[in-house]
This record gives sequence, structure tokens and C-alpha cells, in this order.
Amino acid sequence: MKVTLYTDGAARGNPDGPGGYGAVLQFVDKEGTLHEKELSAGYVKTTNNRMELMAAIAGLEALNRPCEVELYSDSRYLVDAFNQKWIDGWVKHGWNRPKSGPVKNSDLWKRLLKAMEPHVVTFSGSRATTAIRRMKDATGWPLRRPTEAVS
Repeated sequence: MKVTLYTDGAARGNPDGPGGYGAVLQFVDKEGTLHEKELSAGYVKTTNNRMELMAAIAGLEALNRPCEVELYSDSRYLVDAFNQKWIDGWVKHGWNRPKSGPVKNSDLWKRLLKAMEPHVVTFSGSRATTAIRRMKDATGWPLRRPTEAVS
């Protein structure tokens, strides 16, 4: 099954302010009907990067069978970690970066890798901002930014 996953995360007062994430899963069935599932959550104390990762994790963990997933994110942190192969080096070096020490958010990176295991995931960033804006405009989601939901 081919699935499109749009993700976004934000935090106010980054780092360690309130924040949240949103994710929208979409797929078209054999009859051509579009199906959507929206996911979101807020946190009292978090960072922008953690919320970007949680959006991807929540979307992938919501899938109940192996899928081909096109994941759209406006987060260079998330997209480049896979497309630029940073994650391969982090894993190889035991979640440490040679010049700057431990990889931040390794707990979430590990959870994301686990969530990806049954799927074939492609990360898209170049058109992600436009795609996310179109998705938000078309669905009316989110009515408020995730950070506003917890403040």
C-alpha cells in the first residue's frame, strides 16, 4: 500500500518550551477513495526538533501493515538525517558524532528507526513546505499551530 505522510512539529520558547506535532496519513484505495488519518499531541516541555521527530514517529507507528511511505517534512534535521546519510554515521559510531559528542534526541532517532522497519520510507523535503501548506489549506488542519494547543 502506498501512503503519504505529512508531518510538522513546533515548540515555543525552543528549547524546553511548550510544543506539539501533527501528522496526516493519506492513501487512496482501489476504488480511488482518499482516506485520511490525523494525529497530533502537545507537550509542556519540549524542543522543535523533538516535535518534528515525534510527528514522523506517530505517523509511522499508526500504520498497521508494511507500506511504501512518502514522508513530507519541512524539517531539514529530519530529512537530511536520512537523505544525507547522517543517521548511518550516528549508528556506526554508537550515537556519537566525532567532533561534537552524543547525538541529540537519540532516544527518538532509535524509536523512528524501529517504526520504519516494516516500511519502505522516502523522505522529501524540497517540496515539503508547499505540500504541507496545501494539505493544511485543503483540510483546514491544524486550526491552530500545535504549540497553541498547549499554551
